[in-house]
Amino acid sequence: MNSKITKSAMILSLVGLSSGLFAQESTPETTDRFSKKDFRTWSIGLHGGMLTPHTIFRGKNNDFSTPTENWGYGGYIKKQIIPSFGIQADFLAGHVEGLRATTPSTTVNTGTEIADSRFKSHVEWAASVSGNFTIANLSMNQKRSVISPYLTGGIGYMSSNAETTNVPGGGKGYSEDWFVPVGAGIKFGLTKAVNLDLGYTVNFVKDDNFDGYVAGSRNDNFSYAHAGIEIALGKKGSSQLSNYSAVAALREASEAESAELRRALSTQEQNAARDREALMQDLADDDNDGVANKFDKCPNTAAGTVVDGSGCPLKAPAQVVRERVIVTEADRKVVDEAIKNLEFDLGKATIRSKSFSTLDKVAALLVEKNFSLKLAGHTDNSGSMALNLRLSKERAEAVKAYLVNKGANASRIEATGYGPNQPIASNATAEGRQQNRRVEFTLF
Repeated sequence: MNSKITKSAMILSLVGLSSGLFAQESTPETTDRFSKKDFRTWSIGLHGGMLTPHTIFRGKNNDFSTPTENWGYGGYIKKQIIPSFGIQADFLAGHVEGLRATTPSTTVNTGTEIADSRFKSHVEWAASVSGNFTIANLSMNQKRSVISPYLTGGIGYMSSNAETTNVPGGGKGYSEDWFVPVGAGIKFGLTKAVNLDLGYTVNFVKDDNFDGYVAGSRNDNFSYAHAGIEIALGKKGSSQLSNYSAVAALREASEAESAELRRALSTQEQNAARDREALMQDLADDDNDGVANKFDKCPNTAAGTVVDGSGCPLKAPAQVVRERVIVTEADRKVVDEAIKNLEFDLGKATIRSKSFSTLDKVAALLVEKNFSLKLAGHTDNSGSMALNLRLSKERAEAVKAYLVNKGANASRIEATGYGPNQPIASNATAEGRQQNRRVEFTLF
């Protein structure tokens, strides 16, 4: 009686442990990625199949040499923790039967068979808790896998009643024993909620009395090959977590990231082309009056028209009598300081703000003394010739545009770009290349 009470308490503890495991939530790392609102994590299964003492581990070398097959049935409740692992509580019942008991022998596999002997064990119930390991979700293109092979292993407790016929020392016997179920199988996803389950399980019993006949030191075992249906519980329309294919999800995410990167690069190239076109349009001089389009307030002036700094015709007579121009040392000093302080953004024709103050002095000088000014842009030999010619021209034009915007007469300022063709130092060193990147000012 005490033994049965102890065993019953152990069964209750086992069931309580499995319930506790099922009730626990996944770790934060798994719930962040595999949220219950996105997947079905609970499922139930029903199955039927063949029970036999013949297993892949023992073959026909059992206490009874001729196994027979009988129907068995069972079911389970499973909680999927992550796509590759779940915990399930199983139930199994049925009959296990064999013929021709083998009497023990001191020589291996030489025992005598009793021809008319047999046993039949009725598995009244067998309950176990197992881990279900999904080996691979075999899908490269769909996040919901259709084929999922798996392995199972756990521990259980069962109640069985063995009956033997013509077996020396055998007879009827009721027993309750621990057993270890180990199995493998494959599931086919029929729908998002239903799987076809094909499996094979070997149950290793704790002692040698499962078949009612103790004939050696080896414990009994029996196998169960089954087919069944698994039904996932949860939100309609969501897939099972056990069918989630991480490979397909990774491939899908990589494709989305690549498409987004391609879109970003395409947009960036379009923006750059648009900016270049806008800059060229701003720096162009369509009416050839010496004022860039960006600053020309009177576009399309007639050829030969004398214009002011905003590109509008001067009211003065067409013939202008110029006085003799005298450039003093002070004037040259103003220009030299502007040259020393002149800086542009890297690879662009944008003048940096630190250059504004000295350029303002040059503009004032041009307005005050009505000087003419030649601006010559130069670069080093880094990059293509076409790029350097365009950049040197754009920088000279940018300086001209700034001076004109400050009131200087556009018709008296000439902007030219020479690219890398007129170096003043060696391009073999960083210092020499820096000296070659310049805009020269010539007053006359």
